[in-house]
Amino acid sequence: YWQGVVAGKSGVGYITQFDASDCPTKIAAEVTEFDPLNYMDHRAARRTSRFIQFATATVKMALEDAKLDLSQEDPTRVGLEMGSAAGGIGIIEEQAYILRERGPRRIQPTVLPSVLLSMAPCQLAILLGIKGPASSPVAACATGVVA
Repeated sequence: YWQGVVAGKSGVGYITQFDASDCPTKIAAEVTEFDPLNYMDHRAARRTSRFIQFATATVKMALEDAKLDLSQEDPTRVGLEMGSAAGGIGIIEEQAYILRERGPRRIQPTVLPSVLLSMAPCQLAILLGIKGPASSPVAACATGVVA
């Protein structure tokens, strides 16, 4: 990302994450070349949605940049406060299609925990061994202010 900014390279291009043929616009600034396995194991990546994967990557990079070693901290005195206005939309859409086309028995049993906004700090707490408070305020477009 940063190399592209320095080089003046645009991050905007044709939409590739989904079929945009029926959309009025065909361009977006998508996150490309993101591999959640750089930040979590395969099992965690499989059961979480992209917004939780991004949150995990962001927190791990922030901890590294700040040179914070959580193993040196009392895990009960470390907490997470993370806000998001929406998340897991792709999984919700996918599972709604499966429900409609194939029936309720075909829906993934992990769909709810993978899309709930409050799951981002919970998943991060599990992955990082944090045992203090974890919360996720939701206030639509003002969530960042509340967090």
